[in-house]
Amino acid sequence: MKLSKTEEELMNHLWRLNKAFMKDLLEAYPEPKPATTTVATLLKRMTDKGFVGYTLLGNTREYYPLVKKKDYFSKHLNGLIKNFFNDSATQFASFFAKETNLSKKELEELRNLIDTQIKNK
Repeated sequence: MKLSKTEEELMNHLWRLNKAFMKDLLEAYPEPKPATTTVATLLKRMTDKGFVGYTLLGNTREYYPLVKKKDYFSKHLNGLIKNFFNDSATQFASFFAKETNLSKKELEELRNLIDTQIKNK
């Protein structure tokens, strides 16, 4: 399941905070801040989708992520590779290396990371 752009923005705040009350989430947004009802609606949808859980503390809910950021990003990235690069990680890596403005140092770090993964296989 996927999050909308506005849900992803809220989820990023929640991942950063780890646990948060509504007021904490609202404070995390830059100006102009969304309405409380908007954030509440997003949280409800994200709870229904299984991305967010909460603990009731009196009349207040403390929200927390049910999905790790790494897991969400990995699934999203694999979907991109499947849909836009014919399920070829090599095509994706080639595109990434050519189309991003990576410095020589960053490319060398990427090569070292790949070399390490090859050794570990």
